[in-house]
Amino acid sequence: MNHYRFAIIACCVFLAFQESKAQVHRFGLGVIIGEPAGISAKLWTSNHTAFNFGAGWSVGGDRMGRYDYYYNGTNRVHVHMDYLWHSFDVIRSSELFPLFYGIGCRINNGAGYDASVAVRGVFGFAWLPHKVPIDIFIELVPMLQLSPASSFGIDAGVGARYFF
Repeated sequence: MNHYRFAIIACCVFLAFQESKAQVHRFGLGVIIGEPAGISAKLWTSNHTAFNFGAGWSVGGDRMGRYDYYYNGTNRVHVHMDYLWHSFDVIRSSELFPLFYGIGCRINNGAGYDASVAVRGVFGFAWLPHKVPIDIFIELVPMLQLSPASSFGIDAGVGARYFF
């Protein structure tokens, strides 16, 4: 347990002494916890737009779908890609807290969702510290599942990425 504390403290100290922000570095990699849970990546394409990628595991059926009978109780692989726009004027602060929104797609496989395809709408907030190349985000993702049958679902997650 002490090794984990040391590693967390070492990471925090390392990040505290970085001199640039996430947008300058353009590519970030980290984790997302929620639905799905796994790896998150972001690639800034301009000062206000970015691609958002995720790969992980979904542990439940679609929370709002009428076709929950597809879900057989096991995990499934989740992959998504979104195009995001960022609005930096919503929260005025010395730090950057952009509202982001966008559209994308999701593919699930396993647990009765064989090659399930959905269109995603993404809404959330991020924190981009000035002196540290990270972002911390929270997102809510309503979606329209297109196959194997149409239904509505919703995902949500909290995550962080380090920008290289």
